[in-house]
Amino acid sequence: MVPIQMVDLKRQYTKIKSQVNAAIEEVLESSAFINGGAVQQFTGELQTYLGAKHVIPCANGTDALQIAMMALGLEPGDEVITPSFTFIATAEVIALLQLKPVFVDIDPQTYCLDIAAVEKAITPKTKAIVPVHLYGHVADMEPLMAVAAKHQLYVIEDNAQAIGADYTFQDGSKKKAGTIGHIGCTSFFPSKNLGCYGDGGALFTNDDELAAKIRMVANHGQSARYYHDVVGCNSRLDSVQAAVLRIKLPLLDEYIAARRAVANAYDAAFAGIPQITTPYRAANSYHVFHQYTLQLHDADRNELQQYLASKGVPAMIYYPVPAHRQKMFEHFGGAAFNLPVTDNLTSKVISLPIHTEMDPDQLELIIQSVKSFLNNPPT
Repeated sequence: MVPIQMVDLKRQYTKIKSQVNAAIEEVLESSAFINGGAVQQFTGELQTYLGAKHVIPCANGTDALQIAMMALGLEPGDEVITPSFTFIATAEVIALLQLKPVFVDIDPQTYCLDIAAVEKAITPKTKAIVPVHLYGHVADMEPLMAVAAKHQLYVIEDNAQAIGADYTFQDGSKKKAGTIGHIGCTSFFPSKNLGCYGDGGALFTNDDELAAKIRMVANHGQSARYYHDVVGCNSRLDSVQAAVLRIKLPLLDEYIAARRAVANAYDAAFAGIPQITTPYRAANSYHVFHQYTLQLHDADRNELQQYLASKGVPAMIYYPVPAHRQKMFEHFGGAAFNLPVTDNLTSKVISLPIHTEMDPDQLELIIQSVKSFLNNPPT
């Protein structure tokens, strides 16, 4: 059996090796390594896929979040509401810009922002909300956008884990995750559902004025070459990475279907096991399963992780320490935030391997290993 990986990038690459190598060679031959044709082509293709009016590529997902907040003109001391149960970058960029992160709790089923908690956290200093589409499940955007409109707040979607996911509105219409708020941000980190072979990211918006500001901020604040209107940064997607992404974008829906097939197998195998809560799938969110994350009950998570490792099965804990309990946020009074759902879930979640190249025998080993541990826990 091929060794099990959390994400098997090597086997995925092997299937598209000739196309990827040819695309990279084309960039090398062109010598247009920055903002070359591959970047322009990928940008247009991603716009079409997402149904977004503007896609602005950048260097990574963290930069995308920072650029979004800078383009919106957020100022030091402004409050930004965000979940604590997320990768640290979401809140880190808020603090980096001298804004104030306001952590709110999450829905215990979707792991995404609790809309009622968001509204309770709004103050006169609140300027933006950053929902995170965690693990590939889309936050409940329709009521969130209504709250934002009511209080005249910006919404920046952290879509690093849910590119390709659909959100269905009450009238039956659909939009891609990342295209619903004022700005959407994503990462093309290699392990993402749409990943490149280095770092990369992008921002999405349907607002022409915002798009112009985003482009300006990402390019040293330039409105024209050597004319710098605002303080910006230097954040670009290079042509080699764009070339890789051009090969993988047409396969994204196929990749998502493969992940969902693995998730369906896990769901069926773990149904009815009292120690396990499998991932929830809201009717209005087409879950793309960047991660397949279980909640454990009456079972030791660390011991399960160690047991699985002994069987050749990797498992990860995303995220064991929520942002509000990280040392970096102590001066914001992080630990004072009352987030019982977040604190509870961070002590229970564990993610199993899920990727596009999973073999039936690998899947069976993972399932049987989890069941074996729960049926015969260490004493």
